[in-house]
Amino acid sequence: MLLGVLAATTALKTAFGVVGTSLWLIPLLIAGMAYYRYEALDPESRPIDRYPLYKTYDFVVVGGGSAGAVVAARLSEVPHWSVLLLEAGGDENEISDVPSLAAYLQLSQMDWQYKTEPTGRACLGLKGGRCNWPRGKVLGGSSVLNYMLYVRGNHHDYDHWEALGNPGWGAREALRYFKKSEDNRNPYLARTKYHSSGGYLTVQESPWRTPLAIAFVQAGTELGYQNRDINGEEQTGFMLAQGTIRRGSRCSTAKAFLRPARLRSNLHIALKSHVTRVLIHPKTRRAHAVEFVRNGVRQIVYAKREVIVSAGAINSPQILMLSGIGPAAQLRKFNIPVVKDAPVGENMQDHVGLGGLTFLVNKPVAIVQERFQTVPVTMQYIIHERGPMTTLGGVEGLAFINTKYANKSGTYPDIQFHFAPASINSDDGVRVRKVLGITDRVYNSVYRPISNRDTYTLMPLLLRPRSRGWVRLRSANPFHYPVINANYFADPFDVATLVEGVKFALRIADSRAMRAYGSRLYRVPLPNCRRHRFASDAYWECAIRTTTMTIYHPVGTCKMGPPSDPEAVVDPRLRVYGVRGLRVIDASIMPTIVSGNTNAPVIMIGEKGADLIKEDWLKPPKGK
Repeated sequence: MLLGVLAATTALKTAFGVVGTSLWLIPLLIAGMAYYRYEALDPESRPIDRYPLYKTYDFVVVGGGSAGAVVAARLSEVPHWSVLLLEAGGDENEISDVPSLAAYLQLSQMDWQYKTEPTGRACLGLKGGRCNWPRGKVLGGSSVLNYMLYVRGNHHDYDHWEALGNPGWGAREALRYFKKSEDNRNPYLARTKYHSSGGYLTVQESPWRTPLAIAFVQAGTELGYQNRDINGEEQTGFMLAQGTIRRGSRCSTAKAFLRPARLRSNLHIALKSHVTRVLIHPKTRRAHAVEFVRNGVRQIVYAKREVIVSAGAINSPQILMLSGIGPAAQLRKFNIPVVKDAPVGENMQDHVGLGGLTFLVNKPVAIVQERFQTVPVTMQYIIHERGPMTTLGGVEGLAFINTKYANKSGTYPDIQFHFAPASINSDDGVRVRKVLGITDRVYNSVYRPISNRDTYTLMPLLLRPRSRGWVRLRSANPFHYPVINANYFADPFDVATLVEGVKFALRIADSRAMRAYGSRLYRVPLPNCRRHRFASDAYWECAIRTTTMTIYHPVGTCKMGPPSDPEAVVDPRLRVYGVRGLRVIDASIMPTIVSGNTNAPVIMIGEKGADLIKEDWLKPPKGK
């Protein structure tokens, strides 16, 4: 076993680009997980990477991520249907299982490693003026890379979708599908009408937290907000974060949905299979096959019933455009025959906020790398499934608040806070600065002086941006990354709302609950914002444009809408307009972004999308 551990360690260090001793505990972690519990407590074991494949399947699902894993597993519940799931990446590993190591997965081989285009309006303190956009290139997709936060969004979001002409997508129906997936391990929540137990997707709190997390929730009550279940009747309020974890380990959609289905003879999974296009018959306009490259070999597999594209908000529009579905002028530019002129790649929305807002505390209560990267902490995780390594990527608390720009009802907050008992300085510049892409100038002048100091951060996040970005082809080569323009702050209302969010964060930090730990704002200004008076509105706007932070929620690029909507790419049953036998089921179909982290809503979309397919193909013939 030792040789295997050493080989795995070497491979992981290569995959994660680790330098020096930042992951010196990997051998112990892998060996301990393998010896104590890893496969023993996941008896379903790993999905089977199928060789060889059939020539034809009933359904071919493109992308094994947060939605695609759900769709493939649910379709294979029908025993007489054959289902193939194509995933460009490989499988999860022991490191991706550890919640606290989420940052080490970004910029690894599990990550597509996308970057936004520079605009001069945002990401100014990041290398090249570009934001990093991690996307999961692994079975389970971004549910393997994310910070595991389980947030459903606001019920107004889904009622709005329905009001836009999408019947069946209202809050009541969405709740049904959230509950269908859920196995909530919190007995106080599982027994309410808003939650359920027994589903595939495990949801629970981290079994470990810092005292700062409790103080954060107490601060909210001081400021007039309730400590409430933000996934329940009303969203506005503060709570300790819930996450998609199981026994202290990450519960990705691959683990939740695909492992239990691994022995179904009608479900095949092909890893390292990069889809290059969907083949559409020019006369019938029917999607009948998928072309992909596996192990350097170009292959084609046929779909008797449907092709389902679940490749995410970046890859789904790219695949559609490579297949001839997209803006006609753009396709002709790259000599791609136009099958359907459609606004594919437009309407892109993302949650954006201020990163690096740092507060100092006087007590040793925060997450500091040199204090927590120890053998006892690692063994506590391995043996007891507890301790700091179970934290949700470092995020412990969530809040939804109303600024002066919010809906007057008070039930539709416009700012979300992520509370973490750490900041950019907490790991001595080893990983977080690289994940964010912070320039040396910003890091060295602002964060290096407080390396390994006890700090916390409050990240204000804009819930419903008015700005819209786009994804466009860079070339007709399917291996060339598309052009991603997030177009942050094109609408000045977005940055104005975020400034109000920052000012509310200062109120949280100044609460009695937080001051008990000596909480105070770290007041070293960003170098390019020194022309503004520190903590003025103008300074905060400059800071927002400098350390622009996204938590990687791109949506909307294959918009769902009625036939009357000129921006719609798919109908309310997620069928691509103008092409038969082709659907899109993932984050890209959202007409408007949900008010909160997107992973749980994408899983809900996968659940509902699979049911729509079942309804269409299993309904009894007319006259019976």
